[in-house]
Amino acid sequence: MADGPADSVKSATLFLSYARADEAFARKVASALEQAGYTIWWDALIEGGAAFGRSIAEALESADAVLVLWSKTSIDSDWVKDEAAQGRDRHRLIPLTIDGTLPPLGFRQYQTIDLSRWHGRRTAPQFAALERAVAAALGQKASAQGTQAGVDRRALMIGGGAAAVLSVGGGTWFLWERGAARDGEPISIAVLPFRNLSGDRAQDYFADGLTDEVRTALTRISALQVRAGTSSEKASDDDNPKLIASALGVGFLLNGSVQRAGDTVRIAMDLVDGRTGFSRWSQSVDRQLTDIFAVQSDIARMVAGAMSIQVATAEPSPGGTRNVSAYENYLQGRALFNLARDETTDRAALTHLEMAIAEDPKFALAHAARSRTLMVIAGEHANVDQLKPLYSEAIVSARRAVELAPDLAEGHLALGYAMFAGKLDIRGAWPSYQRAYRLGYGNADIALLYALYCSRAGRQEEAREAVERAVLLDPLNPRAFRAQGSVAYAARRFADALPPLRRALQLNPKMTFAHSLAGNALLGLGRTADAIKEFEAEPEPQFRLTGLAIAQNRLGDRAAAGKAFADLQSQVGDAAAYQQAEVLAQWGRIDESLQKLDRARVVGDSGLTYAATDVMLDPLRRDPRFTRFINMLSTQ
Repeated sequence: MADGPADSVKSATLFLSYARADEAFARKVASALEQAGYTIWWDALIEGGAAFGRSIAEALESADAVLVLWSKTSIDSDWVKDEAAQGRDRHRLIPLTIDGTLPPLGFRQYQTIDLSRWHGRRTAPQFAALERAVAAALGQKASAQGTQAGVDRRALMIGGGAAAVLSVGGGTWFLWERGAARDGEPISIAVLPFRNLSGDRAQDYFADGLTDEVRTALTRISALQVRAGTSSEKASDDDNPKLIASALGVGFLLNGSVQRAGDTVRIAMDLVDGRTGFSRWSQSVDRQLTDIFAVQSDIARMVAGAMSIQVATAEPSPGGTRNVSAYENYLQGRALFNLARDETTDRAALTHLEMAIAEDPKFALAHAARSRTLMVIAGEHANVDQLKPLYSEAIVSARRAVELAPDLAEGHLALGYAMFAGKLDIRGAWPSYQRAYRLGYGNADIALLYALYCSRAGRQEEAREAVERAVLLDPLNPRAFRAQGSVAYAARRFADALPPLRRALQLNPKMTFAHSLAGNALLGLGRTADAIKEFEAEPEPQFRLTGLAIAQNRLGDRAAAGKAFADLQSQVGDAAAYQQAEVLAQWGRIDESLQKLDRARVVGDSGLTYAATDVMLDPLRRDPRFTRFINMLSTQ
């Protein structure tokens, strides 16, 4: 139980900014803070007849910290944004969200404290986080709390040197000179693949899965910037830890090994300082598999403690299971899914995930993974008549995941993706994507998929911010750079699209859809001959033929364009109804293009998710029939 803020903190004045519609919640916050001994200024204190604007300006200028209540209403309030800007510019901003809404652009560099589930109690962890944030903003240490896991004194001694106090998400942690972030940069870490020491190569999936789960647990610590799995695995091919850290741009590396004997597992870990290449901390734990999800969170807290980061929660990652068989099937299913090899492995992944759910029907992570697998099978392997049943099943699984674990980012992501790509429900998918991004802000895959959704939904600035974060967290993943090129292309920043696409192809020369995106960007720049070279290099037939049909027509070679279009129809058929609509739009055959779009809607072609921002459909945009079509997709 907290003893309350120190006297020097209590004497401070806190300015409370909120939208008028949120006054009831603001009153609750003000009351709790006043009861805790703080001095609160909010506009309810302005006396009648006072000059409203002048009173607010004077209070803002004299306040020691500015608390902002972000909500779906306040993000559109110019008053609130102006007040928040004053706090931000003075480095005294403490952002709070009262309904899960993300702050507007320009205010997201501060981690937000979530009060959406706070009911006004001063003993609640949310209020404790708020008090710690106030203390940190004022340059004070927050009071010790018996319910919070502290940092081991020995961990605080590592590296020596003076400590600096920083605040993120209401938590306070200490960065020591050795191994700490420099020049205001966040603390960064890469989790390298854990080695399987069980003597059975068939158990590799277990070590790989545990690596992913530990990485995910670390992403929940807002003070950490965790590199994604794809980049970490690529960089681990090097034996020199300093070179690995440099390639990934991180300060720390976490190595590990897993040795399994029946239902007991030994996990050994070694935290390496990326600047020196020397071990900073090591630890070994023996646990039962029934406690595996708690173990992952324990590891995350131990690693954070070794880096002198205080973790605000001791809760295990959501969505797990205590059923050993269910967990094994889940790991095997995810390992097969990650192979992304062919229909056989994707359907085998589905089988394992469904076995995991049969073993534990409340295993939320398995439901979310099943949803994503169904969407891949629908998008890459299914016949047209199988699409809608698969999409419906994917939505059912995702909703079950969210129902079982409301704070599971993967569940919300699966639901958003299934609603968007499966049902073409752009508006209906937005709350799920928004929630997933907020819960999984440290997860590169979530940032990437959120960016692509925002791009296709016309939220270009949000897309740009999210995809830049995805590239930062996953700097060796070609998918991240392809997404960055796609976001730039959709925003009509054709020249900006080319460098990340070149980088994607440098990382994976056989990557699909990257050459065709580069060709599309070159068409936008008027470089048709160069575009044709890119289309010819595209390995995926439907994208290659679509691009060639458009580009050859622009050069005036009607025969070559017609052949490419005929091949597109004969080789891919209705599965490429959307791409056929693109070609016809670029050829100026507006009526036929609209007919193909309607056909794409009937068969459930996921290509329609691009329609709202697709450059190739620009010739249709002045036609009222196209406007009605887009509105129908957005509201269905």
